[in-house]
Amino acid sequence: MTSKPKYRRVLLKISGEALGGTKGQGIDGGTISAIAQEIKSVIALGAEVCVVIGGGNIFRGVSEASKGMERASADYMGMLATVINALAMQNALEAAGVHTRVQSAIPMATVCEPFIRRRALRHMEKKRVVIFAAGTGNPYFTTDTTAALRAAEMGCDALLKATQVDGVYTADPKKDKKARRYETLSYSKVLADDLKVMDASAIALARDSNIPILVFSIHNEGAFARVVQGKGPCTLISNGGRDVAR
Repeated sequence: MTSKPKYRRVLLKISGEALGGTKGQGIDGGTISAIAQEIKSVIALGAEVCVVIGGGNIFRGVSEASKGMERASADYMGMLATVINALAMQNALEAAGVHTRVQSAIPMATVCEPFIRRRALRHMEKKRVVIFAAGTGNPYFTTDTTAALRAAEMGCDALLKATQVDGVYTADPKKDKKARRYETLSYSKVLADDLKVMDASAIALARDSNIPILVFSIHNEGAFARVVQGKGPCTLISNGGRDVAR
């Protein structure tokens, strides 16, 4: 018998680089199809899912701004990159039989819906996956902040940050074999130690909205479903979290 989800409505934050597979650039068909299957398995549990995807596999606004491009222009270009990723993910999900809608904070009616909160909520109630594209629609805000904002607007029970490793570690586990994974963390610890889980504004917004953040590996098959069920390796960041590493 399939376990019921611990979190009934979740927002999944995926980096753009994750869609690029081993290269971290462009869109890898096999990788995006695998992620679509992960999302499908969570929908099958009865959970409601919305998604925010970064655009770093195509264009990273902050990096280009550091090279002399105007920051606002670079950020708008990055937002358009997230729309490309959102459309690619929508195609992969619908190929897997999952009804999906893309909503963009920058209106582009030819390819997707504009972001309308009540419409997004209705889609989720109908078990459609909603992918939020184009960030907040404003420069100077990251897709991490977008994820925290949309999670609050959608009334999500949790924000799941999909990363390259299965949680937050005391050091880079790829470089330090003694690095330990935090089982739980407090928002204040993340902010005070600048742990780079998400940017500070995203962490602060999640804290103020009392939305737990679960950090897990997108590359472990079945990990998304297990974390939604309250199982599997991950790091839980919450207001009541204790700073425990194992």
